[in-house]
Amino acid sequence: MTTAPAETSTTSAALLPALTLGPITVKTPVVLAPMAGITNTAFRRLCREYGGGLYVNEMVTARALVERRPESLRIIRHEPDEVPRSVQLYSVDPVTTGHAVRMLVEEDRADHIDLNFGCPVPKVTRKGGGSALPWKIRLFESIVATAVREASKNDIPVTVKMRKGIDEDHLTYIEAGKIARDSGVAAVALHGRTARQHYSGQADWSAIAALRDSLPDIPVLGNGDIWSAEDAVRMVEQTGVDGVVVGRGCQGRPWLFGDLQAAFEGRDDRHRPDLPMVIQTLLTHAQMLIPYFDGDERKAMQDIRKHVAWYFKGYPIGGALRSQLVTVESLAQLEDLLGQLDQSISYPGEPAEGPRGRAGSPKKVHLPEDWLESQELNEEQREMIQAAEVDTSGG
Repeated sequence: MTTAPAETSTTSAALLPALTLGPITVKTPVVLAPMAGITNTAFRRLCREYGGGLYVNEMVTARALVERRPESLRIIRHEPDEVPRSVQLYSVDPVTTGHAVRMLVEEDRADHIDLNFGCPVPKVTRKGGGSALPWKIRLFESIVATAVREASKNDIPVTVKMRKGIDEDHLTYIEAGKIARDSGVAAVALHGRTARQHYSGQADWSAIAALRDSLPDIPVLGNGDIWSAEDAVRMVEQTGVDGVVVGRGCQGRPWLFGDLQAAFEGRDDRHRPDLPMVIQTLLTHAQMLIPYFDGDERKAMQDIRKHVAWYFKGYPIGGALRSQLVTVESLAQLEDLLGQLDQSISYPGEPAEGPRGRAGSPKKVHLPEDWLESQELNEEQREMIQAAEVDTSGG
């Protein structure tokens, strides 16, 4: 892969030590957040080539995994040199959770398992799943404890990723964090937003600091509004977390993981990619997607389209070419279009940095009927919630 030279300055002591998750040592305390349709093997490889960390695959539902659906088996596939193999699991049912974790353990498909309780998508929360689930605290405890019990049979660490709560009036992160710790998880990650916020506004780093203070005996990871290595350093300094989780900030910027490694090693070097570097990275990404989709070139090109705006954020490449790039049908067409770009364009600075993706606005959280009346499931909710195991992700 072609990489632009990183700006180098000074070297000092590491800002953070390695992250320890059971038997796993993550030298660079950075985690790639699972993102549906993004963190597949192709994108993870790009990120891994720039820097160290823990690279989690796209979320897979426990039910789909147990049923061995082809797409779910594709999602949990790892490359031979991808160590540790990290799988994020979504479930609303302790029994299904147990079956899925047992499958991962017995078939040697994972070295680390993360549980997703952060998804704010309406079709998940309206069935009581995702970021709505920790409100039902005993259900949350049962799912986590079951996963830990099954994973411990092969010394596989389990972690939990969650949000602050449903909204500011129904916060669960401190209680859920303590229950997760008592259930034996190796670490807890907190996205500093509620389900209602979705991705709007600013992440509440003070909540992350509060969770860190409440759980002094296990690692706590912070997630939300890390758009640069400097943001990650500020989060660590302000909250005391043991590591950071990066999601939207790396979209179209796999080299961010190189910047993060440098920052946590006390170095000032940062990637400042010119347009040729961006072009080459995008092309490499597209090429890597073809084997991921079992040689289906058209499907790979359809997948790369969503990345175009992220890669070229801030670069003056022209609206007409942008429009053609997001409708590309073949690798040859992509190569031709990229070849028409001005190779002399240098790194544009601030316009290429900052937030990526759509932040949106606060949204009504769609919940099952009477969900907030009690933190315990009633019989109707107990019967209904199993339908929440749908194929979606986020958080």
